[in-house]
Amino acid sequence: MKKEEIEHKGIVVETNSSFVTVEITRSSACGACGAKSLCNASESGIGLIEIPAEGYALYEKGENVKVFLKRSMGFKALWISYVIPLLVLIIILAAMTLVKAPELVAGLSVIGGIAVYYFIVWLLRDKLKNEFIFTLEKIDKK
Repeated sequence: MKKEEIEHKGIVVETNSSFVTVEITRSSACGACGAKSLCNASESGIGLIEIPAEGYALYEKGENVKVFLKRSMGFKALWISYVIPLLVLIIILAAMTLVKAPELVAGLSVIGGIAVYYFIVWLLRDKLKNEFIFTLEKIDKK
């Protein structure tokens, strides 16, 4: 693994002409990561990643693979998921405090602001999905 990439081991669960779907277990590779407390990938469980099938026709169901993502994309995901929403929350709360809005109004404004932010992220999901490009590599059986 290169230092500029994030790696997870996984198993191919489905292949078709459009996507290779890989199931990753999100615990073993994350134990030593310094950012594990900030990352959903560090939570135990199983995640499915769809990777465009271009060039991946050689992968078969049940095959062990490594999934790679550029580290910069991991940090971008961290910003989109946690940092920007936190900033939205702080800005709205500060604005509501400055105008001396009642607590209920301030709280509902913060919830509404965060909801709008995540709705915008949801609307942009296809664009974001195209930016986060995963690559695959077969794991050599020894």
